[in-house]
Amino acid sequence: MENRVALKDGWQSRQRVGELTRNLILLTKPTIMLLVVCSAAVALCLEGSLLHDPIRLILILIAVYLAGGAANALNQYFERDVDAQMMRTKLRRPLPQGKLTPNQALVFIIVIATVGVGIFALVFNWLSALITLGTIIFYGFFYTLWLKPNTAQNIVIGGAAGAMAPIGVWAAITGNVALEAYLLFSIIFFWTPPHFWALAMLCKDDYMKVKYPMMPIVKGDSETLKQIVIYTAITVGVTLVLAAILGSYFFGAIALILGLIYIQKTLKAQRNSSREAMRGLFGYSIVYLFGLFMALIAESVVLWSLGWKG
Repeated sequence: MENRVALKDGWQSRQRVGELTRNLILLTKPTIMLLVVCSAAVALCLEGSLLHDPIRLILILIAVYLAGGAANALNQYFERDVDAQMMRTKLRRPLPQGKLTPNQALVFIIVIATVGVGIFALVFNWLSALITLGTIIFYGFFYTLWLKPNTAQNIVIGGAAGAMAPIGVWAAITGNVALEAYLLFSIIFFWTPPHFWALAMLCKDDYMKVKYPMMPIVKGDSETLKQIVIYTAITVGVTLVLAAILGSYFFGAIALILGLIYIQKTLKAQRNSSREAMRGLFGYSIVYLFGLFMALIAESVVLWSLGWKG
């Protein structure tokens, strides 16, 4: 009997630990972090040095996830009361659901931010550590507490935080930042507004409820869709500039094909901004960016394996 009780207690304890771990991971916004880590991996592949050093390669990607996850978790920590009012977030995020306490979240944020920034500082260099710390502060505090609730340009300005991973890892490896890293930053920076404006149009009622001045609310759907087309065209243009700088016909072709499809979808949404069209545009924006990243990583790895790179 005592053995059964002990086994049951042990199983319940493991279940609680598993649930806590799952909710802490959710706090980092793992779907978003997958794209952020991929953007860092692209920069690492283009620079090439760490392809010969798998341990440091893995360490830097872990540091990117921890630091970026800390910024996302800080965002959720400050927005927990707002998230509880929004249909999109109240059933999907652990803090408004009461699955984590604010104190648990805060301790977790401090730990992963410290470890993430610490890896950059101790394994790589202080420049990359300062860039990483600055990104956490910018997104977690400046964007979350000031930009998002006060200006319709919140996504435009705040998008810089989500685009910083290529800059940070390039600085970590070389001690400076090359043109390729700035172009990767620019692609993500210009991609971010149309991606999130499509989501904002889908969740307009939620944002109105919490009085966030998102572009569709402040400027209307027509102007938002116009801006989506403009930013998408700029994004596609920057990808072609990167292809030219790299001298890559392969990436240039992929970027052109994916980009033309993206522009076509934005123009279609401009003519018919139904929920179905906006949902399709939002979904394709993720496919588009992920496709670009995979093309760059695949080409770099093939060139490296053939001895033509690094």
